[in-house]
Amino acid sequence: MIYSLRGTLTALEPSLAVLECGGVGFACHITTNTARRLPPIGQEVMLYTILNVREDAMDLFGFAEQAELHCFKQLTSVSGVGPKAANAILSELSPERLASAVAMGDFKAITRANGVGPKLAQRVVLELKDKLGIPVAVGGNTVAPSSAARPATGNAEEAVRALTTLGFTAGEAAEAVGRLDGSLPVEKLIHDALKALARR
Repeated sequence: MIYSLRGTLTALEPSLAVLECGGVGFACHITTNTARRLPPIGQEVMLYTILNVREDAMDLFGFAEQAELHCFKQLTSVSGVGPKAANAILSELSPERLASAVAMGDFKAITRANGVGPKLAQRVVLELKDKLGIPVAVGGNTVAPSSAARPATGNAEEAVRALTTLGFTAGEAAEAVGRLDGSLPVEKLIHDALKALARR
């Protein structure tokens, strides 16, 4: 398993980055969010990676943040979601937005990803919620209210549930969120908690 790569960025396309490490160029499939965080060509960069092995190919996927890597692993654990679909979802939604969408049952946010239809988006929400024991409130055309419409008193609880979607334990999530101002918007709480958790 190649956990991470550190090297010189030698080529960059919208969905592909090439890192030269010790004279070897590694082509990494990347998300739009990761592409935005990369430095200019010729500079050093580090990516967290995961290798996808198939019968006919070995594809390396690279991420600028550990949270995005965790999200990718969670998404590919859902039946019907392959690496390309997971990458498409993470190109459309940041880890914070995806976690919030799953926690709130907002499958329509996931359908904005290229090639992801309503059925697959609903499956992502339902399976991730089921694995995490989050009550499911998705059905038909019902969409949960946005985080902006939720009362601030429930924002911390919503952020904790969203963080567990990314693979953190409820204890880790509660501790990280508990150190923050609970009146902040849900996405801000998730973002700041992720930063704190990544420093551990």
